[in-house]
Amino acid sequence: MKLTRIFLMAATILALVSGCSAKKKEITTLQRKEAANLVSEAQFALTLRDYARAEGLLAKAAELCPDTGEYWMNLGSARMRLGQRDAAKKAYQSGLAAYEQEAAQNKADPQPALQQVTALALLGRVDDARALLEKIPSQFPDNRTIRAAVDNKMLDRMLADPKFKEVAF
Repeated sequence: MKLTRIFLMAATILALVSGCSAKKKEITTLQRKEAANLVSEAQFALTLRDYARAEGLLAKAAELCPDTGEYWMNLGSARMRLGQRDAAKKAYQSGLAAYEQEAAQNKADPQPALQQVTALALLGRVDDARALLEKIPSQFPDNRTIRAAVDNKMLDRMLADPKFKEVAF
């Protein structure tokens, strides 16, 4: 009898927890401000090459605002500098997902698409990055930023940059 009651309680708790995690939590203005402060502090830590401190601060910021691709990308970069390749890859993948979601929500803004190119390149998916970069001009034919990125071979320059190579797969 006690075992059945314990099992039912555990099943109920599991159902409640899984139901709660399925809902997407709204990010408050206060959380966004806190995350921005954490990122600012992390940027200072990065200037001091204190990657461990920056990584912790960026992880908190990304947790507070998981929809902000920039936080994830910076977190991935800090983790690469710390030699945490698996964790860096997960952060880059989360950043890519955030940029994809942002691009889907705001189809008039080319910036999330360009950020996806960078994220794909950081993940070592250069062919995917090239394919996306070739597709973007047709979506934004009159955009100067896109035209400049393609004409100036943004991806090739990025891939050749030694600083990029330090944090890329």
